[in-house]
Amino acid sequence: MAEGPSNTAKPTDPVGRRLYEISRILAIVGGVLLCAMALLTTISVTGRSAFLTPIPGDFELVAIGTGLAVFAFLPWCQMNRGNVLVDFFMVLAPVRAKTTCDVIGGVFYLIIAMLLTWRMIFGGLDMYNYAEKSMTINFPRWTTFPPSILMMGFLVIVIAYTVWRSVQETREGRYFDETDVADNEPGN
Repeated sequence: MAEGPSNTAKPTDPVGRRLYEISRILAIVGGVLLCAMALLTTISVTGRSAFLTPIPGDFELVAIGTGLAVFAFLPWCQMNRGNVLVDFFMVLAPVRAKTTCDVIGGVFYLIIAMLLTWRMIFGGLDMYNYAEKSMTINFPRWTTFPPSILMMGFLVIVIAYTVWRSVQETREGRYFDETDVADNEPGN
């Protein structure tokens, strides 16, 4: 999907609206975090070239910030049907095929997200137990795991909701972008 989120992907039920808003806030936080990482990189590169003094550990901080930003973006992408969607192959498919593929893709994504969340818990515990630190600035690596695990847990909830939403669409015989197609045709 190259167009961006459509209004028809926005949920109308109370649970969906709440998940949508939390996802939106997380995505904004992720965007701010990425902007901060870009600023950090700019300052470090400028310092390196102008004063021969870069920010120590800039690459470590950028890696940490970017990783957290990615986790912050995933629920928003899922709520707006930006994950697990292949428009090219499904554009001419019947409604039931589209919704069925959404359900199947969502279930696979749910399983993967649950496995990743589960394993991240143990990875974070290992980093904590072994007091693992980054190489340059000795940043305790385990500290990034709790927010990442929380965001992955939230992603699991969002995926479960979107799978439920796709099942409802399959039962009703409708697909989320049917109104967009009619509205975007010439003459409308």
